[in-house]
Amino acid sequence: MLTGITVIQGGMGAGVSLWWLARAVSWYKGCMGTISGIALCRILAWNLQHGDPGGHYRRALRAFPIPEIAQRVYRDWFREPGSDRPCKPFPKPSLNPSQDWIDLALVGNFVQVYLAKEGRGENHPININYLEKIQFILPTSIVGAMLAGVDCVSIGAGIPKQIPGMLD
Repeated sequence: MLTGITVIQGGMGAGVSLWWLARAVSWYKGCMGTISGIALCRILAWNLQHGDPGGHYRRALRAFPIPEIAQRVYRDWFREPGSDRPCKPFPKPSLNPSQDWIDLALVGNFVQVYLAKEGRGENHPININYLEKIQFILPTSIVGAMLAGVDCVSIGAGIPKQIPGMLD
């Protein structure tokens, strides 16, 4: 159980609040950093296809607990900087998602939480925030965040009746 939290930082929207901001906020006593859980699959794909400046996403991929999925994401999405290989079109989410989309959603959420928590102890909590209105992405996204040890999951823009049972 999280106690002593007085400030919860966070914004909602693709790229508004990513791992580096949540990590910085969680450093302060009584503060919990929040990652916006919107479009993390696209953010991962974009960063990998643009050479992953700083190598952060590749470092997190190496820590993913299912190596086959991490290797598939790396093989299919990473492009060396300056590569002539064209960017791969991003798979569209649907009620019957492709394996590419599932892999990116699972790993994209893992990567953000992993990087926010990397090298931190329990006193630096990380939250991930989703929109309930985009229901079909939630199970895959939440599992990815949980694999990285997310401390809290918040969901707005609706009443997430099924989520508490999924988190147990």
